[in-house]
Amino acid sequence: MIVTFKSSATADTLMFGDNAKQLLSLMGKSFDAKGIITLEQLPAAIDALKQAIVASREAERAQPQDDDNPEDRPPAMLMPVSLAQRAAPLIEQLERSLKAKQPVIWES
Repeated sequence: MIVTFKSSATADTLMFGDNAKQLLSLMGKSFDAKGIITLEQLPAAIDALKQAIVASREAERAQPQDDDNPEDRPPAMLMPVSLAQRAAPLIEQLERSLKAKQPVIWES
C-alpha cells in the first residue's frame, strides 16, 4: 500500500504504508485510509518527528559498532534507511505547509 500526503502548498509526498503508519503514530495520529493534519496541529507534528529523529540517532550511537572488520559490514545498498531519511520529505512538506498556512491530508 502507498500513502500519499498532500498539501496545496507542496508537491505530494509518497511513502509505503508501514513507513507512513510509523510517522503518523509519532505525530499522534491514527492510521486511517484518510486523515488530516490541521494547521493548528502542524507545529506539534513537526516537533514530534524531529524529536523522534534525535532519539533514533542517540539510540543508534548507543549501539556497539563492529568496526574491527569492515568486510563484515553489509554493502551500502543494503543498509537500513534511517528514521531521519524517511521523515525528511514529510517534515519539509509539513514545514512548507505551515508557512503557507495549509493543512496536510493523507490517503491510501
